[in-house]
Amino acid sequence: MEAGEAAGAVLFLLAAAVSLLAAVSTGALDFTYLVTVVGEGSSTSPGSGGGAWWREAWVGARSRAVAPALQVGVWACMVMSVMLVVEATYNSAVSVAARLVGWRPERWFKWEPLGGGAGAGDEEKGEAAAAAYPMVMVQIPMYNELEVYKLSIGAVCGLKWPKERLIIQVLDDSTDAFIKNLVELECEDWASKGLNIKYATRSGRKGFKAGALKKGMEWDYAKQCEYVAIFDADFQPEPDFLLRTVPFLMHNQNVALVQARWVFVNDRVSLLTRIQKTFLDYHFKAEQEAGSATFAFFSFNGTAGVWRTEAINDAGGWKDRTTVEDMDLAVRATLKGWKFIYLGDLRVKSELPSTYKAYCRQQFRWSCGGANLFRKMIWDVLVAKKVSSLKKIYILYSFFLVRRVVAPAVAFILYNVIIPVSVMIPELFLPIWGVAYIPTALLIVTAIRNPENLHTVPLWILFESVMSMHRLRAAVAGLLQLQEFNQWIVTKKVGNNAFDENNETPLLQKSRKRVNLPEIGLSVFLIFCASYNLVFHGKNSFYINLYLQGLAFFLLGLNCVGTLPDHCCF
Repeated sequence: MEAGEAAGAVLFLLAAAVSLLAAVSTGALDFTYLVTVVGEGSSTSPGSGGGAWWREAWVGARSRAVAPALQVGVWACMVMSVMLVVEATYNSAVSVAARLVGWRPERWFKWEPLGGGAGAGDEEKGEAAAAAYPMVMVQIPMYNELEVYKLSIGAVCGLKWPKERLIIQVLDDSTDAFIKNLVELECEDWASKGLNIKYATRSGRKGFKAGALKKGMEWDYAKQCEYVAIFDADFQPEPDFLLRTVPFLMHNQNVALVQARWVFVNDRVSLLTRIQKTFLDYHFKAEQEAGSATFAFFSFNGTAGVWRTEAINDAGGWKDRTTVEDMDLAVRATLKGWKFIYLGDLRVKSELPSTYKAYCRQQFRWSCGGANLFRKMIWDVLVAKKVSSLKKIYILYSFFLVRRVVAPAVAFILYNVIIPVSVMIPELFLPIWGVAYIPTALLIVTAIRNPENLHTVPLWILFESVMSMHRLRAAVAGLLQLQEFNQWIVTKKVGNNAFDENNETPLLQKSRKRVNLPEIGLSVFLIFCASYNLVFHGKNSFYINLYLQGLAFFLLGLNCVGTLPDHCCF
């Protein structure tokens, strides 16, 4: 067991202890009403004094069958809520502690600048100086990327690295002949300027992105490269990207991956993109930093990272068995004993999904793939011999179970099903610590690592309530391997030109497609429950929250996501 892993375990236990202590000290932990008295609920039922036989039958069925069944669901959600808040508290605590003590990868891993320092000239120093640089290949997988292909290719061709030690590989799976021709011409143009750029295609799209990356590694020139950097078609690395990442791999032979953070060119274009930024900022600032600082493990984000070729091969190469080929490779590599480094201060520009439909598809792919990988990797993690028991627990419990299964389950079932239904089931007991204190705690630990996004947090909560429906559906599809579990739909890109402040026409107008029926259906249900709670006051008053949730579902059902120019967004 290494020091980072031991520290991570201690901090996790401290997070759990602090959560428990806070609950006990405030009197939140009160289990005296695990099962409520039936008579208490029936007496508060609206219109119970009428004595109609059907009302009495409903009250009897409600108290003897419906309420007990839902009570089981309540306590299952309470357990999952505790798991979730402890996990969130742990991640935020680790990331904050790392910042307070000045933790930086350069202090824990060896790093020396190349060519006299990052930003110094390289190719001009001659062959002797260039020989100090390892062979690096940069892969750019793309599929019909008309709007952004020039951005990524141009940015990668601008990387500071000796030309004779750098190979740029454009993996074009485009099915549009016109776009393929444009991409090929762009590659030829850069090749005429002295760049070693390769344009690679294949006959089909088997395995989607994983298949393209795997095919790209089979070329003879690829086998000469010690390290492989990967950028999706909308990513634009800074010129010093390789100078800041590759030295970690050169001087630490047990490191397989160096991952950079994403920043976004369109995070202020609309309310939709601002909310996405809040979600992804927490992921990078809390989850990625915590994993890197303690267990030297986190999920590869699929782009803006550099891999050691030896580690890719040692882990079994790219596999197309899930829609999260990046996470799959990361888990298999860490089970082989490899370590990962996350560089939070190295940022790569990218583009967020610009429409609600595109974002839902992206989230479905990520959630479904993660849950499906959990199903496929449980045994492999348990029998792995090159990782400690603590790291196995972290991978199975924190990384997979809580984040991929528990989080979407409790977010949808508790807040969009059980709490709304509870206003019509007075016999149902909802502990205050589970429906008020835990959500408040989650809000606080999220805001701690997202202070600049604090003004969007209330809307982010409502938006995440809607997205929990899609993520839970995706997680179930992945766990059960339903028909759609291996669907891959490429996220549509818009490109930098669309975000020009001088563009007078709104880029993202309200969609003309038909309404989203699942969202509309949930909105009707939530608004009905809110109205019932407002008219027939019971033990709890949730109608304000339910009205807001219902409104959020309704607006997203109509594709109204604040997609207006930046000056129109709050």
